[in-house]
Amino acid sequence: MSTRVVLTGMLPFLVVAASLLAIPVSWVLLRIYARSVRRGMTTGRQAPTDVVPRGVPSGQLRLDEMLRNGPADTGDHALPEFRMAMAGRWQSAAIYASAGACFALVMTVGLFLSDRTQSVVATKVGLLFWSYFWPVVPATCLIAAYDRRRRMQIVGGYFLVLGAIFLVAIIRNPGVGLGQLPLYWIITNGPPSILIVAFLYRPIRAVGPLVLVFLIALAVGSQLLLSIAGRNDRVLRTISNAGYSIGLGATSTFVLMIVIGMIVFGALVGWPMLRMLGRRYGHKKLSDQSLLLDALWLIFALVYSIDLVFNGTPWILTGAVAFVAYKLVVVQGFRLRTRRLQSAPPKTLLLLRVFALGKRSERLFSKLRKHWQYVGSICMIAGPDLATSTVEPHEFLEFVRGRTARQFIGGSTELEQRMSSFDRLPDPDGRFRITEFFCHNDTWQMTMERLAQSSDTILMDLRSFSQSNRGCSIELGRLLDTINLTRVLFLVDNTTDRKFLESTLQDLWRNLAADSPNRVQQDCAARIFTVSSQDEGELGVLVGRLLGSA
Repeated sequence: MSTRVVLTGMLPFLVVAASLLAIPVSWVLLRIYARSVRRGMTTGRQAPTDVVPRGVPSGQLRLDEMLRNGPADTGDHALPEFRMAMAGRWQSAAIYASAGACFALVMTVGLFLSDRTQSVVATKVGLLFWSYFWPVVPATCLIAAYDRRRRMQIVGGYFLVLGAIFLVAIIRNPGVGLGQLPLYWIITNGPPSILIVAFLYRPIRAVGPLVLVFLIALAVGSQLLLSIAGRNDRVLRTISNAGYSIGLGATSTFVLMIVIGMIVFGALVGWPMLRMLGRRYGHKKLSDQSLLLDALWLIFALVYSIDLVFNGTPWILTGAVAFVAYKLVVVQGFRLRTRRLQSAPPKTLLLLRVFALGKRSERLFSKLRKHWQYVGSICMIAGPDLATSTVEPHEFLEFVRGRTARQFIGGSTELEQRMSSFDRLPDPDGRFRITEFFCHNDTWQMTMERLAQSSDTILMDLRSFSQSNRGCSIELGRLLDTINLTRVLFLVDNTTDRKFLESTLQDLWRNLAADSPNRVQQDCAARIFTVSSQDEGELGVLVGRLLGSA
């Protein structure tokens, strides 16, 4: 089999096969992971309720509705942390867009160098560059634009420029058909755009790149032994004789060669690559977002380069050179950005929630994190609702090894060890990490109290809160007993049983712990924020309120 056939036929097939398999494999693995987390949470006896001196406080508990009237009315907009929370994701997107422009430029130059028959015309250069610039669009939507209107603006802006290039090219070259240029763009960007769904699909996004790397290694390994045997008759005869000697036919021997290649390549290449990525993540050499974006650009670089092979086998390296250029710009861009940032102390947010929210919890969290991770860490007690969206590379690898149980907190000593190793430093891309604490039935209460004491601000998501949420009622009581309510914000919507929430808060207030920090306040308020649209404006106000309380 010739090298050109391998690069233009076999390699694309293997990448496509691995990408398609990545979706169901990732989904199954994450479902098993969520089940193991849920099982670990239900082990252990229910923690006994501490008996503490209680009494009627001198002041009143007031429910203070935080209206969506903008942070400007509270002065939160003046905080440097608020400006960073709102602008950080767009600054990161600008860095990746600059890197994407460099990537597109290298690919454009590579195409002209590989085919000297191509005439360098401004419209052709513009078309090629803008076609290779397409990865910036999904990357920007992934990094910064969670609002549907904003995403439509980004995608629409890209195609508006593309349409203008088409129009100029058609005017200058009347012989070009109306559908010829759009067809070229679809052929160039359609396949890689479909492939990146394998790891951008939200339900599997947390582990998609890792699974894809391993599956590509397996796919390559499945063809390795076949390729060696196909080029060497002696090896082929040896394998055939060995298969016949143990009673295998031609088909069974063929299948066995594929399986052996997958096992060997998976063990010697795939798993070491995963462990290497896990170590780099642990040493803060990369972040979860940079891993996702690198995988995105690698897919585009590979697919873009395949067409250049027809101009010469070495031109397959054009994509690699373009990817290296992209990485250099990204690394340097974030270094420059870090130097210019003011050294404001990071703010830690504790997220408490009703686990029964499920995907609703995931949707809000995915938007909130795009703001908060630029000003500080987010910590939470692990639950089945967010387990599959917040799993980190090292946690996933521990799960694959069958070591998920080691991540659970078994007592106060382990809790203090976890707290001492709490990661409060930003990643190279300026984003802070999300830390989950895995707890059993008998350790979640003490973990919640310890996290609440060490956090700058607390957001308790009480959407769908009702009489069935006993765990949240316990958390509410411990917050009133131990945490100054000026640091707490309660999140509600139209699914919250407001009457039950108010009666629960008033009952807890009438039995407040004698040493509660809220006793010293004559007019104590439980701050309540109502969400509805969850658009950028509403999330901006929410972030402003949280930073104001921090």
